[in-house]
Amino acid sequence: MKVLIVKLSSLGDVVHTFPALSDAARAIPGLVVDWAVEESLVPLVQLHPAVRRAIPVPLRRLRGNPLAAWRSQEGRAVRAALAAERYDAILDAQGLMKSALIATLARGRRHGFAWGSAREGVASLAYGRRYAIPEVEHMAVRIRRLFAAALGYALPDLAPQRALGVPPAEPGTPYLVLLHGTTWSTKTWTVLRWRELAQIAASEGLAVRVFALGEAETHRAQAIARDLPEVEILPPLPLDRLAPILAGAQGVVTVDSGLGHLAAALGVPTLGLYGPTDARLTGLYGPKALELRAFRPCAPCESAHCKIAPHTLEGPPCMVDHAARAAWRALNVLRFGHADRTQRNAAPATR
Repeated sequence: MKVLIVKLSSLGDVVHTFPALSDAARAIPGLVVDWAVEESLVPLVQLHPAVRRAIPVPLRRLRGNPLAAWRSQEGRAVRAALAAERYDAILDAQGLMKSALIATLARGRRHGFAWGSAREGVASLAYGRRYAIPEVEHMAVRIRRLFAAALGYALPDLAPQRALGVPPAEPGTPYLVLLHGTTWSTKTWTVLRWRELAQIAASEGLAVRVFALGEAETHRAQAIARDLPEVEILPPLPLDRLAPILAGAQGVVTVDSGLGHLAAALGVPTLGLYGPTDARLTGLYGPKALELRAFRPCAPCESAHCKIAPHTLEGPPCMVDHAARAAWRALNVLRFGHADRTQRNAAPATR
């Protein structure tokens, strides 16, 4: 069977599609899979061993002037790549108008979420087969259900499956990765909290690595690392080089971010700090993943602006409530099966 997946972005959404692809590869011998994805995420898609070919879609450059984009050389190249061969099934796992449009450029029967299940209901009109999968479960589970229904196999177990296999970085000093970067200011943790956690990790013999992807993250990373020799700031790297660094970590602490979802998918002990977003529907999904969720009545508000502290530039109250020591204890539950670091022989907890 030959299948085309359409899941264009974002990083976390793409990662949430990996479990469904793993299900399909196990259930269907000889499955051939191509994937249409935003060009910046091609290295990420290629990490999954079931992907034969990633078809880059330069949406960010093409969407400025759709008509000109359609007629451009890049537009013609995308159309030619999508129509190069016929597929037994085209799976739109995104449910947006843009993903539905890309799906229509390929040859084969299109499958996707039904009107009430798609993120943009009108996108469902582009599919030959539609599936009602209500938004009451984690997005990764919903996509697993979509693939199973479209490709005709059963899902006996909906627990997170084995981790995505990526060789870890070269061994050295054990380290913890702190993923502080995120798109909304309401999803950030304060520099003070990150520094406290880094100091706790250092006192327990772990080095600390932080990424600096863009100007805002660089400023925050520098503030976290100031006068803390155990903290190393890593430069911007492509996803296929970031993944081994995450895979080699003793643990990852993350806010709601795409790289956090990738760490969870890699099977690394990953602790998520959640405030305004709903971890139940779009939280971490992996065999060693756990979230600390906000306990305030206003959370999750699903808002990029905090109503009770509107002038807060980082670390709104629901996020500041997460203490560094509590985060460390929770991470150790994932690492050792016990909050006490001395329990090094205990079996790791699974989600």
